[in-house]
Amino acid sequence: MPLTVASDALPTRIGKEILNLLLPHHRTTDRDHAPLPARVEAFPHQVRRIARFIRDGAPVVFTLPGFPCKSPNPAKVLGHLPDQGERLSLAFLNTLCTKIERVYPPGAHVIICSDGHVFGDLIGVPDEHIDAYADDLRIQIDRTGLDRLSVFDLRDVLGDLPHDTKRTLIHASYAPTLEALRAEVRGDDQALSLYRGITRFLVEDTADWTGTRSALQRACRQRAYGVIQRSRAWGTLIAEHHPRAVRLSIHPQPTGAPKFGIRLLDAPDAWTTPWHSTALHRRDGTWTLLPHQQAAPRGRLIVQDGRPSHFEEAPAA
Repeated sequence: MPLTVASDALPTRIGKEILNLLLPHHRTTDRDHAPLPARVEAFPHQVRRIARFIRDGAPVVFTLPGFPCKSPNPAKVLGHLPDQGERLSLAFLNTLCTKIERVYPPGAHVIICSDGHVFGDLIGVPDEHIDAYADDLRIQIDRTGLDRLSVFDLRDVLGDLPHDTKRTLIHASYAPTLEALRAEVRGDDQALSLYRGITRFLVEDTADWTGTRSALQRACRQRAYGVIQRSRAWGTLIAEHHPRAVRLSIHPQPTGAPKFGIRLLDAPDAWTTPWHSTALHRRDGTWTLLPHQQAAPRGRLIVQDGRPSHFEEAPAA
């Protein structure tokens, strides 16, 4: 039932309370330059969006592009299906929604916009692996009762069309031109940082390259533009299907940007995600994300449901 208020004061106040629950997990590009974490007043865009749901008495809807597929590099991951890193991240997002429910009873819902099919051809991951990954996310959500989460992918938009056809359609309809994107990367520090970050991931994710390192880097720089074009197209398509939602991002974002960067799990690198790494359960009970080849020497492999799950750090000698 919609709230009856004389002004926006109550929705705005509750919106700030909700945003305060997200702030400890803010993944930002400018944290290194700020003496203190940003305050809620620095995020008027998000507060306004949240307040619209509150005025209607509706659950707050967040969209989070991500959870595409596992890296194709076995030096970074345990396999092509979700593992403990994804399970912990999903549980974190669901718990965040339950915390919101305590300050706003209608609660919140996170739509995970799984984007693997959008650029699977550019990152070298077979479409059948991407399908299996997204399907398993849905299974994990259902099996563990994470009822404040759902998964949205290209199959929800374009059905059973061939994957290459889907990619062609969304690129043609929504992607910025290559010339416009190159100009943006040249003139905008945030765009340049994203381009460099994606290029680095593409280089690291290439496990079977037989050419020179410089040739690999050139190829990945070119593919990075394609990944960003498709990601922008996916973001526009998400906004069309969920126009009121509050947009989250797994990438670091400047304070006050339209996208709110969110950290899913602890990791030594701000760009590390569960799908580019392996979960390590440290001896103090905390979790972190590391490449497979770095996590393996620090503990023993744990198998869950018949497949590799994570590493358990060895106890102190």
